[in-house]
Amino acid sequence: MYEMHLNDHPARVDRLLLAALGGLLVMGTLFVYSATLAGGSAAIPWYDDIWVRQVFWYLIGLGSAAMICIVDYHVLARWSLVAYGLMILCLVAVLIPHIGQTHGWGARRWIDLPFFQFQPSEFAKLGFILAAAHFLSRPADELSQPWVFWKGIALMLLPFGLILKEPDLGSALVLIPTGVVMMLVAGTPKRYLIKLGLIVGLLGILVLADVLFAPRGLQIKMQDYQRQRLLVYFGIDFANKNATPEERAKAQRLRADKSYQVTQALISVGSGGLFGKGWCKGNQTALGYLPAGAAHNDFIFSVIAEEEGFVGSLVVLTLYAVILFSGLRIAGQARDRLGKLVAVGVVTLIFSHVFVNIGMNIRIVPVTGIPLPLLSYGGSSVLCSLIALGLMQNVYIHRRGY
Repeated sequence: MYEMHLNDHPARVDRLLLAALGGLLVMGTLFVYSATLAGGSAAIPWYDDIWVRQVFWYLIGLGSAAMICIVDYHVLARWSLVAYGLMILCLVAVLIPHIGQTHGWGARRWIDLPFFQFQPSEFAKLGFILAAAHFLSRPADELSQPWVFWKGIALMLLPFGLILKEPDLGSALVLIPTGVVMMLVAGTPKRYLIKLGLIVGLLGILVLADVLFAPRGLQIKMQDYQRQRLLVYFGIDFANKNATPEERAKAQRLRADKSYQVTQALISVGSGGLFGKGWCKGNQTALGYLPAGAAHNDFIFSVIAEEEGFVGSLVVLTLYAVILFSGLRIAGQARDRLGKLVAVGVVTLIFSHVFVNIGMNIRIVPVTGIPLPLLSYGGSSVLCSLIALGLMQNVYIHRRGY
């Protein structure tokens, strides 16, 4: 007997992923507004408010993600090396004076366009994921060849080095776990990855030992603010052992200044309690203790934790967990290795951003200045996060198309 099953058709989109995404977009709008409320000016037209611009980027990003979903990811992968090459050119261009612009700490990370500050490092992450997925989706016997492994490493190290040169240590570092996890899932022999891990670990230990203990004249060249962030994180005195009382007092003032933001972020998180102080009622932001320039960017999680407490923080983590586990499920349902690698790359990238950003808000990792996906203000970050989720949705949509 033949039965018609009208409900056998698979869903065209992952509704759970879309629901979690919608929740994050709503929270991003509400708390970017709250974080910038105290610093707002009546002289600024409403359409130039930061939260309005954030909504604008959400709309542009959602439109871009929808367009990404229309084209099968196999077609996108064929153009991945072109996209990767263009992003490399942009990373080179941003290092050129009068093309790349400096903001904040003096890092040269942006190209100023008429209506947009273009940050190539954000888009380079997407270009890398697509290019790496395309490169690694080859027969298993080829992946065991050393030349394939080293080409994959070179594919990762080229944008890593250029982003590090800006300098943007946080954005550069997230490429490493993304690339390594993609290589592991692709089937790269574990002996290669273990050796790579040992080399990276040894280099990390040497850099930390140099920053923390080497005499000033013998230290590796590094931006002062990067070194100071590491010294603050590890609780190392800024002054030399032989410093005069005046030099020591100056060093202590400098240390207090450089640790100010993370100290205020910790106070914000701790003062929220279980249910928080209420939306737009956070004292740390309203009174300017949490700096206005950082509250809606790198420290947006502290604003949420103060105003909505532990419960609000748990909601944020739950929404991210839904997105990440949806991504893993999509990877498991992908029809081929290319789709699996694209989904895994996006999941690892988002997880790395969430872990590092929230970690620096609660001081379990050093401050690196990378945004919290979809919640932190920023055009490039919002666009890339939504396009990345569009790629993941693309894999889900085409999981049964042959």
